[in-house]
Amino acid sequence: MKLPTPAEMAALERRCQEARGISTGTLMEHAGRRTAEVARRLLRSGGQRVVILAGKGNNGGDGLVAARHLAGTGPVRVLLVHPAREIHEDLAGLLDALRERQVLIEEADAQSPPHITQALREADLIIDAIFGTGFRGPAQGVAARVIEAANASRVPILAVDVPSGVDATTGRADPPCVHAAATVAMGLPKVGTVQYPAASCVGRLFVADIGIPESLVREMPIGSALATSAWVDRAIPPRPPDAHKGHFGRVAILGGARGYAGAPVLAARGALRAGAGLVTIGLPSSLALVPPASLPEAMTRALPETSSGTLAQEGYEAALEFAASADAIAVGPGLSTHPDTIGLVRRLLPRLTCPVVLDADGLNAFAGDAHRLHDIPAPLVITPHPGEMARLLGREVRAVQDDRVATAREAARLVGGVAILKGARTVVAGPEGRTLVIPTGNPAMATGGMGDVLTGAVAALMGAGLPAFEAAACAAYLHGLAGDLAAVARGERGLLAREVADQIPRALARVRAGEVDDGIVAIP
Repeated sequence: MKLPTPAEMAALERRCQEARGISTGTLMEHAGRRTAEVARRLLRSGGQRVVILAGKGNNGGDGLVAARHLAGTGPVRVLLVHPAREIHEDLAGLLDALRERQVLIEEADAQSPPHITQALREADLIIDAIFGTGFRGPAQGVAARVIEAANASRVPILAVDVPSGVDATTGRADPPCVHAAATVAMGLPKVGTVQYPAASCVGRLFVADIGIPESLVREMPIGSALATSAWVDRAIPPRPPDAHKGHFGRVAILGGARGYAGAPVLAARGALRAGAGLVTIGLPSSLALVPPASLPEAMTRALPETSSGTLAQEGYEAALEFAASADAIAVGPGLSTHPDTIGLVRRLLPRLTCPVVLDADGLNAFAGDAHRLHDIPAPLVITPHPGEMARLLGREVRAVQDDRVATAREAARLVGGVAILKGARTVVAGPEGRTLVIPTGNPAMATGGMGDVLTGAVAALMGAGLPAFEAAACAAYLHGLAGDLAAVARGERGLLAREVADQIPRALARVRAGEVDDGIVAIP
């Protein structure tokens, strides 16, 4: 499902007018009617009293149309967050139509907070139509006080298109922001609303058909989309009945150091659980007995080490030979930032010909020097968490998190490969700008080793022949879904990375069976 920015959505709506003669007023009528339909769903518990918080722009117009459709259902009250004289002239007719239906229309102002609070507390549902997709926060003045009162009312809130106060492009949510029980997105969900912290304000996400032709949606160059289980199912081919392990890729894992032997083992476990045919771990020679003790299904290759127990640059030829036998290689889990090891990685990567996944200390070897990764001739996937991304790009973590989609795209262009920006709502971006937001995953996965499992899963799918972007996105989706399944079984605390790895086959089985809820309700 495509995730437009506000600018891309505005271009799509203009295209509707130019190519099909579908006016803004027609789209608004459909949007208001759909909002009323979702409102009735939320009111099924018995209450019928609705308060619409209306702004002065098109978002407010959607709310006013919804008020008209709801007027025959039960008591409807409209609270104008801006003076009526400031309401866009195109909306004047909507106000007149509501007055004809005896709908109570009031203006909020700085002198009436108690009155506003009482009106909201008496409602069974609040419809938030204050700010639309063009808003840039934070909310101020009367609008801010109305938002605070709505949140404090404890009445369920239905947001129109986006919760007021959130940035529909970046996902920023500077307070005060509406905390909605549900949001009805018009035509398509906006990219910022599926990114945190804005996603925590959205509630249940409904996507309403407002009459935009599907052919125009397909034609419109919208850079981001939401990864879905159906997309993953199509991207990963089924296994033929006569397959053997040689068909599904030989994966090499290069990593490990004294004190960090578990990381490459977890990556190998992730690769095996994601379907790799054969997995071999190349690690410092003194650690060669660790993997067989905990993961006997993986093979090992002992490589020259430094006196500190890290991979040594003198082992360059052995490492190159090790990589030559692989269909994909993961470099970095538990590698360390020993200068000799960094030298090995910088020397080795430009010589690799099989697809490469670069993670953890493999990335740190290029901190502030990311453009050098563009020299890697093989398909490349990098898998940084926000801290690693900040070091890679030479900026603060907060700057990375302020616009995760833009950051992931920038990194992908810089390295000439695919970037997986890990975290809540992981972002996968290709060097040409194509971007997927991953809806799976949960806070129970915030523990050591999870990224190593993901690295192994990406390597497995690339080794099996998937293109880098598809391998990265499918692995991230299945990794998050495996975490969701493991959290159901284990709870939100104490989840282990290996437990998530072991749920990856079940996650793919759920995808194949069509049993995954991606969290979006389509309103046809």
